Amino acid sequence: MQIDWGVTHWGVEDLSLLAPAAAAMIAGGLIGIERTYHGHPAGFRTHILVCMTSCVLMLAAMHQASWGFVALPEQRLVIDPTRMAHGILTGIGFLCAGVIFRERFSVHGLTTAASLWTTSAIGVMFGVGLWKLGLIAAGATLLVLAILRFLDARLPHVGVMDVTLRWTRGAAPDEKVLRALLADKGLRPTRIGHVVSPDGLIHEHHVKARGPMPLQVDALSSVLAEQAGLAGFSVMPRDD
Repeated sequence: MQIDWGVTHWGVEDLSLLAPAAAAMIAGGLIGIERTYHGHPAGFRTHILVCMTSCVLMLAAMHQASWGFVALPEQRLVIDPTRMAHGILTGIGFLCAGVIFRERFSVHGLTTAASLWTTSAIGVMFGVGLWKLGLIAAGATLLVLAILRFLDARLPHVGVMDVTLRWTRGAAPDEKVLRALLADKGLRPTRIGHVVSPDGLIHEHHVKARGPMPLQVDALSSVLAEQAGLAGFSVMPRDD
């Protein structure tokens, strides 16, 4: 028995499948370059794969007549292509969840997860033949990620900072003193957590604080370095 894989019988219709797949790879690659340049975990190759896979799955759903499959004699099975789109966008949620992580009071990776979700939707647009909409979505995504980043940096807004203070036994100040220390540098604590080591030798303050941009990171670090009884600290501005 000889199986014909159809590889050597490429027609015009078959070659037309290459155009949307290539467009999806280019769009995903451009978005991925921006993410890679800024050091995010899901970058160039990930975005290409997401966009291309979404595209080819939709192409498969849109070309059901080519499926090598017969349901019953003289009957044709037709599947709603929108079900494939729903499945793609639902499944991409698991991948997006992998780039979101929480560190104490901060959540990171939300923008990268959103870019993956958008890239998947762009691939779907190319797959169903909505070229103009796919190109508009790709351009808008690049505009938001690359160009609006500079505008966002210049807009007056509030920054968020994670501060961890490690005090030796008996040296940890009460919350009123701690709030005053941070307020002197323009920071307003929104959450203060306490962690005491099992032996009671170290008392940690985990603080999430807000303040006007730019945050006074250097000034705060200099003040903390002079605090008596402070065994160590970390000051981490948050940027998703």
